[in-house]
Amino acid sequence: MNFILKVLLTAIAVFVLASILPGVEIANYVTAVWVAFAIAVLNMFVRPLLIFFTLPATIVTLGLFLFVINALIILLAANLVGGFLVSSFFSALLFSILLSIFRSALFKMIKDKKEE
Repeated sequence: MNFILKVLLTAIAVFVLASILPGVEIANYVTAVWVAFAIAVLNMFVRPLLIFFTLPATIVTLGLFLFVINALIILLAANLVGGFLVSSFFSALLFSILLSIFRSALFKMIKDKKEE
């Protein structure tokens, strides 16, 4: 249940960010749900491999290379899901940074409500 709720909250964040940011387009809310699901699956399976293989670059840049990995995950999700378009790497980078901030805030609100 928690996974489904997190995917739906991520879909809301994806839909809002796609309507705000230039260079990111999404067809409809159903596509946003598929994008959120694709991002969740890619973060579970592909992201750890990318982090492992780029560990020296991550260490040298003091962790800033993780932003590049997040942008690559967004670009990969754009290639996998039809109706979700990201025009450039920098759009994906900005999208991934803002998505991380929105997801952190939304997930914190869920966590706070469960503690009450």
